[in-house]
Amino acid sequence: MLIWHPATGAVWSWPMSANAVATATPSRSRSILSLMVWLAICFAAAVFGGSFLPGPWYAQLHKPSWNPPNWIFGPVWTALYTIMAVAAWLVWKRGGFRAMRRPLGLFFLQLFFNALWSPLFFGLHHPGWAFVNIVLLWLALLATVIAFWKIRPLAGALLVPYLAWVTFASALNLALWRLNP
Repeated sequence: MLIWHPATGAVWSWPMSANAVATATPSRSRSILSLMVWLAICFAAAVFGGSFLPGPWYAQLHKPSWNPPNWIFGPVWTALYTIMAVAAWLVWKRGGFRAMRRPLGLFFLQLFFNALWSPLFFGLHHPGWAFVNIVLLWLALLATVIAFWKIRPLAGALLVPYLAWVTFASALNLALWRLNP
């Protein structure tokens, strides 16, 4: 008989020996399914943010000389949302939502700020509020990197490129705000 533990997503066969209980891990198919769920969560934030397009308002803004070309944002964010999902999945695998409440809570907090940026910047055309939001995103993301690193160093390391990109995006957001009062 197979037993599924909802908090961890682990699937075990029953009855188990004492040694099997100590070394039980989620089944491969359950693990892949849970990774797909994390990818769906992260890309849901991407789809939400992507529904607020730059448009003519952004095109007419004065931009710093180091502003990247528009085509770079899609591939960069696709890679970042993918590694975000993998990092969260690696932490989740260490005990599920119940055991990983704090680090995964931080992850969802930074994901909330991430999803909120596009409506503030592109939707409301308010770079100032978007900058406040991205600073909050950066702080929540730094806390997430630290929390993930303590649980699974690889998960924390996977988020470092995302933190670097958000650092760059923060500087760009501030420059756009200052150039377009």
